[in-house]
Amino acid sequence: MDLSNLKPAEGSTKTRKRIGRGQGSGRGGTSTRGHKGAKSRSGYSKKVGFEGGQMPLQRRVPKFGFKNINRKEYKAINVEVLQALAEKNNITVIDVDVLVNAGLASKNDNVKILGNGTITAKLEVKAHAFSKSAQSAIEAVEGTVVKL
Repeated sequence: MDLSNLKPAEGSTKTRKRIGRGQGSGRGGTSTRGHKGAKSRSGYSKKVGFEGGQMPLQRRVPKFGFKNINRKEYKAINVEVLQALAEKNNITVIDVDVLVNAGLASKNDNVKILGNGTITAKLEVKAHAFSKSAQSAIEAVEGTVVKL
C-alpha cells in the first residue's frame, strides 16, 4: 500500500449539487429557489426576528422593569468558607488569588465577603466589597479587612 492508491471509504463522499449551470444540468431556471418572492431574489437575507410580516414576538410582548446599566455583579463568599479555607491550607492572608486557586471565584469576578457562619481564625482578608456583618465578624477576631 502507498499514498498513490488511497481513496475514501465507499459512500463517504458525495458530489456537490451544482446549481444555476444551465437547463441541461437539470438545476437551471429557478435554480432550486422556487418561483417569485423575496427568497428567490439575489441579495436576500432574512432579518433577525422576522416573522413574515406578522408582528414579531419581541414587539408583541410587553416591556416592564428597569435594568441598571451601572450595576456591579459580585461573587458572594461567606465568612465560614474563609474559615474552612484558612484551616485547610493553613494560611492567614486571603485575597482574590487564593479564592481563584481554590476554585471559589474566577479571575474576572468581583468578590464580596458576606457574614454568614462563624470565624475563629485571625485573617487578613482582601476583597472588592464586604457586608457590615462580615467586616465586624472578621474584626471581632482581630483580623483585618482590605478593600481592593
